Amino acid sequence: MDIISLFSTILILSIIGYALARYRVSSQVESIRELHSLPTHYGFFALIVTLVPASLVLIIWSLVQSPIIDTQVSATIPQNAIAEGSSMGLYMADVKRVAEGLETAIDQGILTSQSANDIRADLTDVRARLGEAGVALGGDVSSTLLVAAQEYRHKQNMATDVRSYLVIGIALVGLVFAIFKVSPQFRARNATEASVKMLLILASVLAILTTVGIVLSMFFETMRFFSLHSAVDYFFGLHWAPNFRGDSELAVLPLLFGTLYISVVALFVAVPIGLFAAIYLSEYASGPVRSTAKPLLEILAGIPTIVYGLFALVTFGPMLKAFFGDGGMLGVNWMGDARSVMTAGVAMGLMLIPFVSSLSDDIINAVPQSLRDGSYGLGATKSETIRQVILPAALPGVVGAILLAASRAIGETMIVVLGAGAIARFTANPLEALTTITTRIVSQLTGDGDFNSPETLVAFALGLTLFVITLGLNFIALHIVRKYREQYD
Repeated sequence: MDIISLFSTILILSIIGYALARYRVSSQVESIRELHSLPTHYGFFALIVTLVPASLVLIIWSLVQSPIIDTQVSATIPQNAIAEGSSMGLYMADVKRVAEGLETAIDQGILTSQSANDIRADLTDVRARLGEAGVALGGDVSSTLLVAAQEYRHKQNMATDVRSYLVIGIALVGLVFAIFKVSPQFRARNATEASVKMLLILASVLAILTTVGIVLSMFFETMRFFSLHSAVDYFFGLHWAPNFRGDSELAVLPLLFGTLYISVVALFVAVPIGLFAAIYLSEYASGPVRSTAKPLLEILAGIPTIVYGLFALVTFGPMLKAFFGDGGMLGVNWMGDARSVMTAGVAMGLMLIPFVSSLSDDIINAVPQSLRDGSYGLGATKSETIRQVILPAALPGVVGAILLAASRAIGETMIVVLGAGAIARFTANPLEALTTITTRIVSQLTGDGDFNSPETLVAFALGLTLFVITLGLNFIALHIVRKYREQYD
């Protein structure tokens, strides 16, 4: 039974438990006043006891099933079965592909479950049957590969069956326990609230553990990278030239320069427009204008970043080249390609406008009206009040919003992948192509690279570097807001 069907089953069982628990306690009393809790609490108690334990087992089992089976099957594959230049990961990908092909062939009636375990001798027939099932294979199906695929398929099917029986069994046990547990004297409300509290604590712990797990996974892979490549070259080198001949130059400084350069251009676009828009909406716009303009402005935040990247690549970049490129309208040759710092920076700046404007608007609105009234009472105009009273009062929050937007810009991927180019270098010309840390992470992890090579592991070092930079910016923003924020009565 697949995960969706299995979860639907335990959800139906939990709904049945909800209804049965309510009916059971209601049928034992003449009035609900005789119950310790409302009938709804009894129903929710049965629903939680039936649904939550079974769902947790389903989630944990689904997460650990595939890695355990991969480890078990890969341990049975002899090392000489892996072709030179390949890896166990690539070989296991072929194993999974063949296993899925066998399963597809059985579903389509091309093979029976019994014949799938008996056809290992006739490899030509196996390949033909897998072809009929629509399985694309990069090479010949060896006997070792087929045996591993059959073993993988067998373990997957067995684990899936055990998972189904176990999860449904736990749900049924929870259902029966809840039905016999509920009674008019049972403190269902207390038990339900305690269960909800435990779920909230579990969700908080999982969020923290997920963050810790992400950081640790990047950290350990980064340590593997530094065991294969010089840390001095990574932190202080000036060239980025990855190759697989063992003489790669993997310096972060050219990538960091491109990342910060594009982010600064983006902030030069986003901060003035976003801040001026926030001032207008907060201080000048009427109620109807504000209620219409602010949602329209915030629509920019809902546009996928890939759309901004396509805009930069297809529209804005060629427009810049038409002005500054060879044969352009200005008669100069400052731009050789549509991809450039300016292309990606402006597109990213447009994306950041709602971040700056919304946060700044909320911060400006938080300035007490009494400060405005006092300024007007002293004879200041609206513009003088904004410059000399409102903005100084809101400045810590505005600076924090700008730093948060900067961290968002530094971590952007799709816009710079499509609009910035792929050249790692130092240049002050904003009309030339540069690359960024996120672009290189995508590049280094794309394809069939060996995860034991520094050229691939460098992506984790780059990711950890980016994480530290954005985390530092977020801490600085929070520190500025907390230290310099004025408290008003």
